[in-house]
Amino acid sequence: MRLLNSNYLNLYPFKSLFRNPDIPQSPNPMTLIDFLNQNDLFAAEAGAQLTEVKEGFAKATMKVEKRHLNAGGVCQGGAIFTVADLALAAVMNSHGKLTFGISSNITFLQSAREGDTLIAEATETFNHHRIPFCEVRVTNGQGELIAVLTGSAYRKKETVGCDFLNIP
Repeated sequence: MRLLNSNYLNLYPFKSLFRNPDIPQSPNPMTLIDFLNQNDLFAAEAGAQLTEVKEGFAKATMKVEKRHLNAGGVCQGGAIFTVADLALAAVMNSHGKLTFGISSNITFLQSAREGDTLIAEATETFNHHRIPFCEVRVTNGQGELIAVLTGSAYRKKETVGCDFLNIP
């Protein structure tokens, strides 16, 4: 029984993300920052944006708006997780190999408020060839620690479908 037909691949919006290392392809001038900012639709809709990516490090920001508030009047944990996860995705893929998260844990240390700018800085703490591990520290504009996220991922053989080293 065939579980996946070729028509499905045409429907998959991120099929350009995958590169077969055995097939020569023309370089894509889009950077990893541009690729994730344009194609991580949930993060973009939430207002999260990558501002810096280099090998082993990434930074994302998000301004806390009224739409991010929970019933208690503070930033909803899912919004904080979103900006942290965007930075995590960038740092995990910063070596050019397609990498997917397999585990994330977040600890909320204090509340973020409307008007705060959240800054998520992701650092690769263990660069394993298959299972890298990273830490993301989320602070507000005053440098106060809001949350810490740790995550691991699975790194595939395929390369990321963009010119990841051409970082603006």
